[in-house]
Amino acid sequence: MIIQLKTSPKGAYRAIDVRKGITLEEIYREYREQLPYTILAGRVNNEVKELGYALEEECSVELLDMRTQGIEQIYQRSLSLIYLKAVKDCVGDVKVEIQNSLNKGLYTEIKTDYSLTKEQIREIEERMRELVNADIPLIVEHVPNVNGKEPATLKYYSIDGFRDFFFGQMVPSTGYIKYFELMKYRRGVLLRFPHPSKPDEIPVFVDEKKLYQAFGEQTLWDRLLGVNYVEDLNRKIDNGEYRELIQLSEALQEKKIAEIADMIKKEKKRIILIAGPSSSGKTTFARRLCIQMKVNGLEPLYMGTDDYFVERPDTPLDEYGERDYECLGAVDIRLFNEQLNSLLAGETVDLPEFDFINGTKIFGKRKASVKPGHPIVIEGIHGLNDLLTPDIPAKEKFKIYISPLTQLNIDEHNRIPTTDERMLRRLVRDNLYRGRSAATTIADWPKVRRGEDINIFPYSGEADVLFNSYHVYEISVLKKYAWPLLEEIGPDMVEYAEAKRMLKFLSFFRTIEDDSVIVNNSILREFIGGSIFVE
Repeated sequence: MIIQLKTSPKGAYRAIDVRKGITLEEIYREYREQLPYTILAGRVNNEVKELGYALEEECSVELLDMRTQGIEQIYQRSLSLIYLKAVKDCVGDVKVEIQNSLNKGLYTEIKTDYSLTKEQIREIEERMRELVNADIPLIVEHVPNVNGKEPATLKYYSIDGFRDFFFGQMVPSTGYIKYFELMKYRRGVLLRFPHPSKPDEIPVFVDEKKLYQAFGEQTLWDRLLGVNYVEDLNRKIDNGEYRELIQLSEALQEKKIAEIADMIKKEKKRIILIAGPSSSGKTTFARRLCIQMKVNGLEPLYMGTDDYFVERPDTPLDEYGERDYECLGAVDIRLFNEQLNSLLAGETVDLPEFDFINGTKIFGKRKASVKPGHPIVIEGIHGLNDLLTPDIPAKEKFKIYISPLTQLNIDEHNRIPTTDERMLRRLVRDNLYRGRSAATTIADWPKVRRGEDINIFPYSGEADVLFNSYHVYEISVLKKYAWPLLEEIGPDMVEYAEAKRMLKFLSFFRTIEDDSVIVNNSILREFIGGSIFVE
């Protein structure tokens, strides 16, 4: 039979003759020597299939490596299963928690009565490599959900008799997972692996101390709220306890914002720089921070760097020849610094307003000044990069990194990536405020992620404070808005595979239908509507 085969992201489909019943893995083996990276799955008629999938009819097939959106999670899940098997072999039947992303890897904790030594962790890593070199098949079983709730069936994977539940797809055998390392880190173990941009190398280790502290704080908050896993959240929704959960979660965030405002006043900082990745809630956070500073007797001036874009013809081009509005070169840094220094000196300044239709700055609409000793709050993606404010003394700056750091996982071994949380937020907001389809948001997401990797994430360690904008209840709220949008993506669309993956993970969550209890200054309102700060 004839199939249309594509072997690289930018390549073209070509017709090839294959036998009926051939698996994706067999096709991959035939072309392996021609491909730059290990193939982890295949897209068959816009639906991602594991490599063991057999082709029974004519179709289109694209071989997928880690560079494709969502496929890196297949690598991470498969690696996690190998890790859990190695821990069992080396340490015994102990509890292992795979908690969150950290330091270019996953932070895990092995629950023992003693602290594991570096030598013991090295033994676990060596056992993992033995399992990889043995190229042991990963056996999958589909088991009915005994709870009678969604999803209807659960997937269990096993390696050499070790069996565990994972809700996503995996590679066919251990030999596909070649690149990883283990590190002892504080109370736990880091399981590190390649970044999708470089699938065959381990990233340089950078100790993200503040991120570790933020995740730890969120864990304590979740315990206070009585929600450790998705099952706990679902129970509160079923019992009608979610309203109090929402109020408590909002109160915890307000308390944190007030603490940051107190720090700013105590340290007498004048330039408050706020940055974070897409869909972090930067606008709402900045407005709420201004209110808390006013409670402290300060009169902050709020500014956004988007009004300081260079004239559109002067915008730098990216590698695709398109205007790159997210790079630092797209900002008029000279004017920005001149006006900041003038404001700090007590002068009245004619602030620009950028006309996005005509691509030019307009003056004369907003003249502003700041009283001596009072702060200027600036929100923008480059806020933590000192090249944005080279003319501002370091002693005047207070940097805040904001991101929704998802700590609520499905269970001990199935985590919810922060990037999925952010894409849900953006998908709902794009549709509500910009009329964009879910397919468009999904298609644009890889480009958004690339920009974050260049302009935002490398500078997160420069922050004085890290603010977690995540609410433990919010996926159950976002589900109500996102689910119908994702269902609109049909099997004839390239984005169908990613939509199906998102729907699958959302199926583990009950829906909060009545979100009226969410206050109008909530960060979540920035995405679902009804915000006092966002029109």
